Order: sequence, then C-alpha cells, then structure tokens
Amino acid sequence: MNLPNHFELLATDGAARTGRLTTPHGVVHTPAFMPVGTAGAMKGMHWREVRDAGADIVLGNTYHLMLRPGAERIAALGGLQAFTGWNGPMLTDSGGFQVMSLSDLRKVSEKAVTFRSHIDGAKVELSPERSIEVQRLLGADIAMQMDECVRLPAGRDDIERAMRLSLRWAERSKRAFETAPDGYMLFGIVQGGDIPEMRHVSARELVEIGFHGYAIGGLAVGEPQAVMLSMIEETAPALPVDRPRYLMGVGTPEDLMEAVARGIDMFDCVLPTRNGRHGMAFTRFGQINLRNARHADDPRPLDEESEWPSARNISRAYLHHLVRSGETLGAMLLSEINVAYYQHLMRGMREAIAGGTFETFQKQTRAGWARGDIAPR
Repeated sequence: MNLPNHFELLATDGAARTGRLTTPHGVVHTPAFMPVGTAGAMKGMHWREVRDAGADIVLGNTYHLMLRPGAERIAALGGLQAFTGWNGPMLTDSGGFQVMSLSDLRKVSEKAVTFRSHIDGAKVELSPERSIEVQRLLGADIAMQMDECVRLPAGRDDIERAMRLSLRWAERSKRAFETAPDGYMLFGIVQGGDIPEMRHVSARELVEIGFHGYAIGGLAVGEPQAVMLSMIEETAPALPVDRPRYLMGVGTPEDLMEAVARGIDMFDCVLPTRNGRHGMAFTRFGQINLRNARHADDPRPLDEESEWPSARNISRAYLHHLVRSGETLGAMLLSEINVAYYQHLMRGMREAIAGGTFETFQKQTRAGWARGDIAPR
C-alpha cells in the first residue's frame, strides 16, 4: 500500500463497521449514504435540505457534467462545490457506467470508450486519463477509476474480459491521479460479475496497485439480491480492513442494512429522489405509495415521530393530493422525506455499531418495516 490513508475505523460489530473519512471539504461518517446529484443538482431538493437531512457527502456524475456544462467550464468557475453551492465532500464516478447504459453507439477499445453524446450526438472519447482529468477539473474529493461494467446475467468470457480491462484501466487511472493535491482520493473498483474467483482476482490485483479506498462495482445491474449479497461476502474480506469500502449504485433500505452487516461503508443510489418523484415514501413502516386512493382522506402524517418536519407535519391526504395532481411540490416533499429517512437509517446503524447493538437494531428496523402502513383511525 503506497498511498496515505484518510480513513479511521472507529468500531466494529461483527462484520459491520463505523468510521470516519476525512476529505478536503469535511468529514464523512460511515456507514454513509451519498444522495445522487447527477448533473450538479439534487432533483427536487435544495442543497441546504440535503445537508439538513444529515448527508455528509454527495455524488456527482462525470459523464453528464463533462457533456454539460463541461469540466473545463466548471473548473474555471471554481470547481463543482463552488459551482453548485454544496461546499461539502463530493465523490464523482468515472462516467464508465453511464457510457455503457446511456449510449447506444459506443466502441470499447484498450485505449478508451468512444461514444455518441445522448444530448447532441457529438462523438466523444473517454479514456482512463480523460476520466481522471475531468474528475480533477471538477474538484471531487473522491475520484473513481475508469472501469467497464457489464450487466448481469453475462457470459463468463465477457465478465473476465471486462474485469481484466478494468484492472489495466485502474493502473492508468492511478498514474493519471498522481499529481492530485494531498488529501484528495482515488478509489479502485472491483469487477468480476457474479463469478467469485473473478472477484477475488480483481480485489487482489487492485490491492496490489494500491488505492485510497475500494469500491465493489458491477452489482445491482440485474441480478437477484441474494447474488449481490453473495458477491459482497466474497469480496469484502479480500479488501484492506483499514480502507473504506464502497458498494456502488445500491440501493433499498434493506440492501443497505444487509450490506453494512457484511462490512460495507459507503453507498449511493437514485432511489430516494426517483421514488419520491413517483409518489413513493420511505419510512420506518416501509414504503408507502401515496398514489393509493386510501390516503385521500387520511389526516395522519407519514410518521408523527419523525425528526424530519415534512414527514411529521404534512398529512398523507395532502401528499396524496399533490401526487395525484402532478404538483411539483409533491415530488419535492417526498424526495426530501426519503433522503432524510435514508440518513436517519444510516445514523441509526452507526450508533448501533458503536454501541455493539447492530443485530438488535436490524431486528427492530425489520419489525417496523413488517408492521407496514397502519390503517387510518
């Protein structure tokens, strides 16, 4: 390991961990959930609400930001934090996943991925070196190596080819990151699909290259939850105990709790805001679909004991009305309620791990979800 470590492991409870990651823009308490501000904005939320909800760190997307408004423009305007007004820790992904998922016309070579912009059709080349350059221009506290992610199920040959290419790109990404200022971090990404031995090879070789932290990629891309959890169990023990572990693109509250129980420290997912825009609320009683007609006359809030004012003070009837009327306010309120619940869940896990009561916390949380949305009085 030849890179400085900015992560402090504070406590463990079984495989679950809680720690502190220090970045140039502040401290991240783990386990941490990163709300996704894809194009430099959190859909339906102001940054102050994201901060007030308890988020230490957010995610920006290299692919979208390099296409619009452009990395060089953002750098000239002071970097992503100054440009957006977030002014806190920020992680950027490499852009590779969006190239694979959004661009119909793309070509993968040893050198780079060439694709057509989904905005204007312009031809763009994204190499590991350019990905790191863009992320450095954006000023992300944590950058990700360029990798190739294949959707599951996939053939063994395709999984191995992408994993090997990602390892070669990891080496190039690290070399490109060498001039970054002290305190900024680069994470490697373990690939290997749903094949344990591929995951082991990828993890081992990434650790030999040496990164500030390690992500598990290529999951939550079509496989059942049991497969995802199995791959975490295969991969996490192969990663350094003293480095942060990041499960990319995950997931539901149940996914988060299961992954934390297996040693994962960081997460990101669009579910809180995406589901909020579609009338779904995440609560300690599980998911509640505010589109359902049974909420039309329900004066109760979503959770009268919630710390978040919108969940505690606004009636289900009003939320139902907003959602069914297509009012933007409905999506905004449910997005902030969902992000706040995710942060509440993460804080609860951190406190339980620190207190040695994580198993009890899991049981109590699941009991709340199983209780479900109780009928109006």
